[in-house]
Amino acid sequence: MKFAVGFQLFEGEKEPFSHIVADYREHISEVFFAWQDIPSGRGSVATLHGFTDWNAQRKTEEELRAIKAMGIKLDLLFNGNCYGAFALSEKLANTVSSVVEHLRYEVGGVDIITTASPAIAHTIRQNFPEIEVRASVNMRIGTVKGMEYMADLFDSFHVQRDYNRDLSHLRMLKEWADGAGKKLILLANSGCFSFCSGQTFHDNMVAHEAEICEIKNLDDFNPYVCWRTLKDREKWHMLLQNTWIRPEDLHHYEGLFDTVKLATRMHALPGLVIGAYARGYHCGNTLDLFEPGLGRAISPYIIDNMAFPEDWFERTSSCDKNCHKCNYCKSVLEKVLMNTEGLEDEC
Repeated sequence: MKFAVGFQLFEGEKEPFSHIVADYREHISEVFFAWQDIPSGRGSVATLHGFTDWNAQRKTEEELRAIKAMGIKLDLLFNGNCYGAFALSEKLANTVSSVVEHLRYEVGGVDIITTASPAIAHTIRQNFPEIEVRASVNMRIGTVKGMEYMADLFDSFHVQRDYNRDLSHLRMLKEWADGAGKKLILLANSGCFSFCSGQTFHDNMVAHEAEICEIKNLDDFNPYVCWRTLKDREKWHMLLQNTWIRPEDLHHYEGLFDTVKLATRMHALPGLVIGAYARGYHCGNTLDLFEPGLGRAISPYIIDNMAFPEDWFERTSSCDKNCHKCNYCKSVLEKVLMNTEGLEDEC
Protein backbone atom coordinates (compact mmCIF):
# COMPACT_ATOMS: atom_id res chain seq x y z
CA MET A 1 0.00 0.00 0.00
CA LYS A 2 1.05 3.56 -0.68
CA PHE A 3 -0.32 6.84 0.61
CA ALA A 4 -2.30 9.70 -0.86
CA VAL A 5 -1.47 12.79 1.19
CA GLY A 6 -3.15 16.18 1.38
CA PHE A 7 -1.26 19.23 0.08
CA GLN A 8 -0.68 22.32 2.19
CA LEU A 9 0.61 25.69 1.08
CA PHE A 10 2.84 26.80 3.95
CA GLU A 11 3.42 30.42 4.82
CA GLY A 12 6.64 32.18 5.80
CA GLU A 13 9.84 30.25 6.24
CA LYS A 14 8.31 26.80 6.72
CA GLU A 15 9.69 23.94 4.65
CA PRO A 16 7.71 23.55 1.40
CA PHE A 17 5.27 20.65 1.36
CA SER A 18 7.05 19.23 -1.68
CA HIS A 19 10.11 18.67 0.52
CA ILE A 20 8.05 16.51 2.89
CA VAL A 21 6.77 14.55 -0.10
CA ALA A 22 10.35 14.08 -1.31
CA ASP A 23 11.38 12.74 2.11
CA TYR A 24 8.71 10.01 1.89
CA ARG A 25 8.37 9.66 -1.89
CA GLU A 26 8.82 5.88 -1.81
CA HIS A 27 5.70 5.67 0.35
CA ILE A 28 3.56 8.22 -1.50
CA SER A 29 1.70 7.60 -4.75
CA GLU A 30 -0.67 10.60 -4.81
CA VAL A 31 -1.02 14.14 -3.53
CA PHE A 32 -4.53 15.61 -3.35
CA PHE A 33 -5.28 19.33 -3.35
CA ALA A 34 -8.08 21.87 -3.76
CA TRP A 35 -7.93 24.83 -6.11
CA GLN A 36 -7.80 28.28 -4.54
CA ASP A 37 -11.25 29.49 -3.42
CA ILE A 38 -13.46 26.86 -5.07
CA PRO A 39 -15.50 25.09 -2.34
CA SER A 40 -14.03 21.77 -1.22
CA GLY A 41 -14.06 19.57 1.85
CA ARG A 42 -11.95 22.17 3.71
CA GLY A 43 -11.77 25.94 3.93
CA SER A 44 -10.61 28.39 1.27
CA VAL A 45 -6.98 28.18 0.20
CA ALA A 46 -6.29 31.77 -0.85
CA THR A 47 -8.86 34.17 0.66
CA LEU A 48 -10.03 34.88 4.20
CA HIS A 49 -12.30 37.76 5.18
CA GLY A 50 -11.60 39.45 1.86
CA PHE A 51 -7.84 39.28 2.19
CA THR A 52 -6.36 37.30 -0.70
CA ASP A 53 -2.86 35.89 -0.92
CA TRP A 54 -2.23 36.84 -4.53
CA ASN A 55 0.89 34.69 -4.61
CA ALA A 56 -0.97 31.56 -3.50
CA GLN A 57 -1.71 30.31 -7.02
CA ARG A 58 1.85 30.84 -8.25
CA LYS A 59 3.34 29.12 -5.19
CA THR A 60 0.88 26.24 -5.46
CA GLU A 61 1.74 25.69 -9.10
CA GLU A 62 5.46 25.65 -8.31
CA GLU A 63 4.88 23.03 -5.63
CA LEU A 64 2.66 20.89 -7.85
CA ARG A 65 5.22 20.93 -10.66
CA ALA A 66 7.89 19.73 -8.22
CA ILE A 67 5.63 16.94 -6.96
CA LYS A 68 4.62 15.91 -10.47
CA ALA A 69 8.30 15.71 -11.44
CA MET A 70 8.76 13.04 -8.73
CA GLY A 71 6.38 10.74 -10.61
CA ILE A 72 3.62 11.23 -8.05
CA LYS A 73 0.02 11.51 -9.24
CA LEU A 74 -1.99 14.69 -8.64
CA ASP A 75 -5.56 14.43 -7.38
CA LEU A 76 -7.65 17.61 -7.78
CA LEU A 77 -10.51 17.98 -5.30
CA PHE A 78 -13.93 19.29 -6.19
CA ASN A 79 -15.43 17.67 -3.10
CA GLY A 80 -17.50 20.45 -1.65
CA ASN A 81 -20.78 19.15 -0.31
CA CYS A 82 -22.80 21.99 -1.83
CA TYR A 83 -22.45 24.33 -4.82
CA GLY A 84 -25.70 26.15 -4.13
CA ALA A 85 -27.74 27.38 -7.05
CA PHE A 86 -24.90 26.45 -9.42
CA ALA A 87 -24.98 22.73 -8.55
CA LEU A 88 -26.27 21.71 -12.01
CA SER A 89 -25.08 24.72 -13.94
CA GLU A 90 -23.02 25.19 -17.05
CA LYS A 91 -21.15 27.80 -15.01
CA LEU A 92 -19.91 25.13 -12.58
CA ALA A 93 -19.04 22.76 -15.46
CA ASN A 94 -17.10 25.54 -17.19
CA THR A 95 -15.29 26.49 -13.99
CA VAL A 96 -14.22 22.90 -13.38
CA SER A 97 -13.12 22.43 -16.98
CA SER A 98 -11.15 25.67 -17.01
CA VAL A 99 -9.21 24.69 -13.88
CA VAL A 100 -8.39 21.27 -15.35
CA GLU A 101 -7.23 22.87 -18.61
CA HIS A 102 -5.13 25.43 -16.75
CA LEU A 103 -3.39 22.76 -14.69
CA ARG A 104 -2.72 20.74 -17.82
CA TYR A 105 -0.60 23.57 -19.17
CA GLU A 106 0.90 24.86 -15.92
CA VAL A 107 1.80 21.70 -13.99
CA GLY A 108 1.56 18.88 -16.53
CA GLY A 109 -2.03 17.92 -15.78
CA VAL A 110 -3.94 16.12 -13.06
CA ASP A 111 -4.33 12.35 -12.94
CA ILE A 112 -7.37 12.06 -10.67
CA ILE A 113 -10.35 14.22 -9.79
CA THR A 114 -12.15 13.52 -6.54
CA THR A 115 -15.65 14.93 -6.22
CA ALA A 116 -18.80 14.62 -4.14
CA SER A 117 -20.87 15.92 -7.08
CA PRO A 118 -22.31 13.52 -9.67
CA ALA A 119 -22.68 16.54 -11.97
CA ILE A 120 -18.95 17.29 -11.78
CA ALA A 121 -18.18 13.58 -12.27
CA HIS A 122 -20.32 13.70 -15.44
CA THR A 123 -18.48 16.81 -16.65
CA ILE A 124 -15.09 15.16 -16.25
CA ARG A 125 -16.31 11.95 -17.90
CA GLN A 126 -17.53 13.92 -20.89
CA ASN A 127 -14.60 16.29 -21.35
CA PHE A 128 -11.57 14.52 -19.87
CA PRO A 129 -12.05 10.75 -20.28
CA GLU A 130 -8.34 10.11 -19.58
CA ILE A 131 -8.67 11.36 -15.97
CA GLU A 132 -9.64 8.95 -13.18
CA VAL A 133 -12.87 10.07 -11.50
CA ARG A 134 -13.07 9.27 -7.80
CA ALA A 135 -16.03 9.40 -5.41
CA SER A 136 -15.27 11.53 -2.35
CA VAL A 137 -15.39 10.06 1.13
CA ASN A 138 -17.97 12.79 1.83
CA MET A 139 -20.47 10.85 -0.31
CA ARG A 140 -20.50 8.10 2.35
CA ILE A 141 -20.62 5.24 -0.14
CA GLY A 142 -20.19 2.10 1.92
CA THR A 143 -22.27 -0.59 0.22
CA VAL A 144 -22.19 -2.50 -3.04
CA LYS A 145 -25.52 -0.94 -4.01
CA GLY A 146 -24.08 2.52 -3.40
CA MET A 147 -21.23 1.80 -5.78
CA GLU A 148 -23.49 0.14 -8.37
CA TYR A 149 -25.68 3.24 -8.56
CA MET A 150 -22.66 5.40 -9.42
CA ALA A 151 -20.58 2.91 -11.42
CA ASP A 152 -21.17 4.80 -14.67
CA LEU A 153 -19.66 7.98 -13.21
CA PHE A 154 -16.77 6.86 -11.01
CA ASP A 155 -13.65 4.77 -11.54
CA SER A 156 -12.76 4.58 -7.84
CA PHE A 157 -14.51 5.00 -4.51
CA HIS A 158 -13.42 6.23 -1.12
CA VAL A 159 -15.01 3.71 1.20
CA GLN A 160 -17.37 5.19 3.79
CA ARG A 161 -15.03 5.57 6.75
CA ASP A 162 -17.61 4.20 9.19
CA TYR A 163 -16.83 0.70 7.84
CA ASN A 164 -13.07 0.96 8.35
CA ARG A 165 -13.11 -1.48 11.26
CA ASP A 166 -15.33 -4.09 9.61
CA LEU A 167 -12.90 -6.28 7.67
CA SER A 168 -15.52 -8.75 6.47
CA HIS A 169 -17.58 -5.91 5.03
CA LEU A 170 -14.51 -4.43 3.34
CA ARG A 171 -13.69 -7.80 1.78
CA MET A 172 -17.20 -7.92 0.30
CA LEU A 173 -16.76 -4.43 -1.18
CA LYS A 174 -13.36 -5.41 -2.55
CA GLU A 175 -14.78 -8.51 -4.24
CA TRP A 176 -17.41 -6.44 -6.05
CA ALA A 177 -14.92 -3.69 -6.98
CA ASP A 178 -12.48 -6.19 -8.48
CA GLY A 179 -15.23 -7.75 -10.57
CA ALA A 180 -16.45 -4.35 -11.75
CA GLY A 181 -13.00 -2.99 -12.57
CA LYS A 182 -13.20 -0.38 -9.82
CA LYS A 183 -10.72 0.71 -7.17
CA LEU A 184 -11.25 1.27 -3.43
CA ILE A 185 -9.51 3.93 -1.31
CA LEU A 186 -9.21 3.88 2.49
CA LEU A 187 -9.11 7.02 4.66
CA ALA A 188 -7.01 5.93 7.63
CA ASN A 189 -6.76 8.94 9.94
CA SER A 190 -10.07 10.72 10.15
CA GLY A 191 -10.65 12.05 13.66
CA CYS A 192 -14.38 12.48 13.04
CA PHE A 193 -16.94 10.57 15.07
CA SER A 194 -18.24 7.40 13.44
CA PHE A 195 -21.70 7.63 11.89
CA CYS A 196 -21.75 11.28 12.93
CA SER A 197 -25.28 12.65 12.86
CA GLY A 198 -23.91 16.15 12.25
CA GLN A 199 -21.72 15.33 9.23
CA THR A 200 -24.09 16.61 6.53
CA PHE A 201 -24.68 19.83 8.47
CA HIS A 202 -20.94 20.27 9.01
CA ASP A 203 -20.01 19.49 5.38
CA ASN A 204 -22.54 22.03 4.17
CA MET A 205 -21.12 24.63 6.55
CA VAL A 206 -17.63 24.03 5.17
CA ALA A 207 -18.88 24.41 1.60
CA HIS A 208 -20.33 27.81 2.52
CA GLU A 209 -17.57 28.83 4.92
CA ALA A 210 -16.67 31.99 2.99
CA GLU A 211 -20.22 33.29 3.43
CA ILE A 212 -20.64 32.10 7.02
CA CYS A 213 -17.46 33.85 8.13
CA GLU A 214 -18.86 37.22 7.00
CA ILE A 215 -22.11 36.95 8.98
CA LYS A 216 -22.89 37.59 12.65
CA ASN A 217 -23.43 34.04 13.90
CA LEU A 218 -24.78 32.55 17.11
CA ASP A 219 -22.24 32.93 19.91
CA ASP A 220 -23.97 30.53 22.32
CA PHE A 221 -24.00 27.42 20.10
CA ASN A 222 -21.16 25.10 19.11
CA PRO A 223 -22.11 23.48 15.77
CA TYR A 224 -19.52 20.69 16.04
CA VAL A 225 -20.96 17.46 17.43
CA CYS A 226 -17.58 16.10 18.51
CA TRP A 227 -16.54 19.15 20.53
CA ARG A 228 -19.90 19.38 22.29
CA THR A 229 -19.87 15.65 23.08
CA LEU A 230 -16.35 15.67 24.52
CA LYS A 231 -17.22 18.33 27.06
CA ASP A 232 -18.58 15.39 29.06
CA ARG A 233 -15.69 13.37 30.58
CA GLU A 234 -17.95 10.32 30.67
CA LYS A 235 -18.09 10.30 26.87
CA TRP A 236 -14.35 10.40 26.17
CA HIS A 237 -14.38 6.68 25.39
CA MET A 238 -16.25 7.57 22.19
CA LEU A 239 -12.91 8.76 20.82
CA LEU A 240 -11.87 5.11 20.69
CA GLN A 241 -15.03 4.05 18.87
CA ASN A 242 -14.30 6.12 15.78
CA THR A 243 -13.00 5.12 12.35
CA TRP A 244 -9.26 5.80 12.62
CA ILE A 245 -6.64 3.12 12.18
CA ARG A 246 -3.37 3.23 14.10
CA PRO A 247 -0.16 3.01 12.03
CA GLU A 248 0.62 -0.23 13.87
CA ASP A 249 -2.58 -1.82 12.54
CA LEU A 250 -2.57 -0.66 8.94
CA HIS A 251 -0.83 -3.80 7.67
CA HIS A 252 -4.07 -5.72 8.24
CA TYR A 253 -5.50 -3.93 5.20
CA GLU A 254 -2.90 -5.21 2.74
CA GLY A 255 -4.65 -6.81 -0.21
CA LEU A 256 -7.81 -4.75 0.32
CA PHE A 257 -6.41 -1.35 -0.67
CA ASP A 258 -3.55 -0.19 -2.87
CA THR A 259 -3.98 3.43 -1.81
CA VAL A 260 -4.50 4.76 1.71
CA LYS A 261 -5.51 8.38 2.15
CA LEU A 262 -3.97 10.43 4.96
CA ALA A 263 -5.79 13.65 5.84
CA THR A 264 -3.05 16.29 6.13
CA ARG A 265 -4.46 19.34 4.34
CA MET A 266 -5.18 21.20 7.59
CA HIS A 267 -2.92 19.31 9.99
CA ALA A 268 -0.38 21.40 11.90
CA LEU A 269 2.33 18.74 11.45
CA PRO A 270 1.68 16.77 8.26
CA GLY A 271 5.22 15.35 8.31
CA LEU A 272 4.54 13.76 11.68
CA VAL A 273 1.45 12.01 10.31
CA ILE A 274 3.09 10.79 7.10
CA GLY A 275 6.20 9.65 8.98
CA ALA A 276 4.21 7.66 11.54
CA TYR A 277 2.22 5.75 8.92
CA ALA A 278 5.28 5.22 6.74
CA ARG A 279 7.17 3.73 9.72
CA GLY A 280 4.20 1.77 10.98
CA TYR A 281 4.28 3.08 14.54
CA HIS A 282 3.80 6.25 16.59
CA CYS A 283 5.16 7.11 20.02
CA GLY A 284 3.02 9.82 21.56
CA ASN A 285 -0.58 11.00 21.58
CA THR A 286 -2.72 8.94 19.21
CA LEU A 287 -4.96 11.96 18.64
CA ASP A 288 -2.01 13.87 17.15
CA LEU A 289 -2.25 11.67 14.05
CA PHE A 290 -5.77 12.62 13.08
CA GLU A 291 -7.61 15.44 11.35
CA PRO A 292 -9.34 16.77 13.35
CA GLY A 293 -7.13 15.64 16.22
CA LEU A 294 -9.44 16.68 19.08
CA GLY A 295 -6.46 16.61 21.43
CA ARG A 296 -7.37 20.01 22.87
CA ALA A 297 -10.78 18.65 23.85
CA ILE A 298 -9.26 16.39 26.54
CA SER A 299 -6.04 18.28 27.35
CA PRO A 300 -3.92 17.90 29.50
CA TYR A 301 -4.82 14.22 29.01
CA ILE A 302 -3.56 12.32 26.00
CA ILE A 303 -4.20 8.88 24.54
CA ASP A 304 -0.90 7.04 24.81
CA ASN A 305 -0.47 5.23 21.50
CA MET A 306 2.04 2.76 22.96
CA ALA A 307 -0.35 1.62 25.72
CA PHE A 308 -3.04 -0.07 23.61
CA PRO A 309 -3.64 -3.72 24.54
CA GLU A 310 -2.48 -6.43 22.16
CA ASP A 311 -6.04 -7.47 21.33
CA TRP A 312 -7.11 -3.93 20.38
CA PHE A 313 -7.28 -4.40 16.61
CA GLU A 314 -8.70 -7.92 16.74
CA ARG A 315 -11.49 -6.88 19.11
CA THR A 316 -12.45 -3.63 17.36
CA SER A 317 -12.31 -5.05 13.83
CA SER A 318 -14.51 -8.05 14.53
CA CYS A 319 -17.06 -6.84 17.08
CA ASP A 320 -20.75 -6.24 16.33
CA LYS A 321 -20.37 -2.44 16.72
CA ASN A 322 -23.17 -2.27 19.29
CA CYS A 323 -21.09 0.13 21.36
CA HIS A 324 -23.94 1.07 23.68
CA LYS A 325 -24.00 -2.53 24.94
CA CYS A 326 -20.24 -2.96 25.35
CA ASN A 327 -17.66 -1.65 27.81
CA TYR A 328 -14.49 -2.71 25.99
CA CYS A 329 -13.50 0.77 24.76
CA LYS A 330 -14.28 2.24 28.16
CA SER A 331 -11.91 -0.25 29.76
CA VAL A 332 -9.21 0.44 27.16
CA LEU A 333 -9.53 4.18 27.71
CA GLU A 334 -8.54 3.73 31.34
CA LYS A 335 -5.34 2.01 30.15
CA VAL A 336 -4.34 4.47 27.46
CA LEU A 337 -5.45 7.77 29.01
CA MET A 338 -2.53 9.68 30.50
CA ASN A 339 -2.43 12.99 32.35
CA THR A 340 0.60 14.82 30.96
CA GLU A 341 0.39 17.90 33.14
CA GLY A 342 3.90 18.53 34.43
CA LEU A 343 5.38 15.57 32.52
CA GLU A 344 8.08 15.71 29.85
CA ASP A 345 7.70 13.99 26.50
CA GLU A 346 9.37 10.58 26.73
CA CYS A 347 9.33 9.81 22.98
